[in-house]
Amino acid sequence: MSDKSNESLGTTFNKIWSAAMISKFADGLAMAAIPLGALLDRVNRRLSMIFVQATRVGIGIALASLIISGQMNLVALMILTFIFGISEVVYDTATQSTIPSLLKGSQLERGNSRLQIADTIMQSFIGIPLGAVIFVSAAYSPFLGLAACYVAAMILISTIPSNSMQPPRAADAPKRAPLKTEIKEGLVYLWQHKVLFRLVMTTGAVGFCYAIGQATLVLFLLDHLKVKEVEYGLVMIPLALGALFGAFLSPKLSARFGRAQTLAISLPLSSFSLLVGGLAPNITWYLIASFVHGLFIAQWNILLMSTYHAMIPNEIFGRIHGTRRTIVWGLMPIGGLVGGFIGRVDITLPLIVGGIAGTLIAASSYQFMKSIRT
Repeated sequence: MSDKSNESLGTTFNKIWSAAMISKFADGLAMAAIPLGALLDRVNRRLSMIFVQATRVGIGIALASLIISGQMNLVALMILTFIFGISEVVYDTATQSTIPSLLKGSQLERGNSRLQIADTIMQSFIGIPLGAVIFVSAAYSPFLGLAACYVAAMILISTIPSNSMQPPRAADAPKRAPLKTEIKEGLVYLWQHKVLFRLVMTTGAVGFCYAIGQATLVLFLLDHLKVKEVEYGLVMIPLALGALFGAFLSPKLSARFGRAQTLAISLPLSSFSLLVGGLAPNITWYLIASFVHGLFIAQWNILLMSTYHAMIPNEIFGRIHGTRRTIVWGLMPIGGLVGGFIGRVDITLPLIVGGIAGTLIAASSYQFMKSIRT
């Protein structure tokens, strides 16, 4: 009797299985990001941020302890990383939800610009290099440093009055609907707000194209452009520098040409620079394209968040932001998978295909984005 245990289940089944896997992955993301965003529309945002920072302190101490004791293992790392990821969603959503309560409409670009500058400098130019240096001396030390930084952030947040971070709920306000109902209301609001919905879907589609382009970036640099492994970190510097310049320029360009006009220009140019990078015959060409990409993608991110802040009512911002994250970030792993398959044909194709598709989508949305009024 022949053994059929390894017999193929057929192309049709494999397609159904793949579709189910992707669908469940998206469902899982939605189950995490959307409810967490909706919760932040209901609870005290300041206390939520303090709780998240305390959780991160615990994660940092736990990681350091596991390394010191020699008990670090893959399961523990995965669990702690998962909790850290959930914390990141909560903290990011809470931070973005407080911005409209703290700033006037004319200050949004400057506020988001400062957040982008802080993120770029502290992460790309200080955090990563310093973390690498102290990791060599003691593997547990970056995690203790991480815990200390989160303690400092927790203390700073605790000094902010709660009422300044979100509109106070009136004493005679009607009783809140169940969480499930509020989530549904947020989804309906996004669906019915045609401008907001199209903006989210355009961002998701272009992000999908970027994920295609960057899926095999390491191999593109090492194998195609012959970058040495020891120099790989240096190749990332122009991207960070471009993002820094973009963050500085964004408020000025928005004030000069208008938020919508600058937004409409930034996305096609950032997509086109991805294509130019894929066509690079040498590393110098790629570094220039990378700098330009960082410059315009930083402008896009700042202006996009400023547009969301001005467009979305603050009392439902959390659930809309959670839904937006689910759509945009949920598409990226699928784009990365597509880029990986394309890269098997030719290592330059993911950047070229992703750059062309992203440029076409962004360019076709130019008039729409230019017409956005907040």
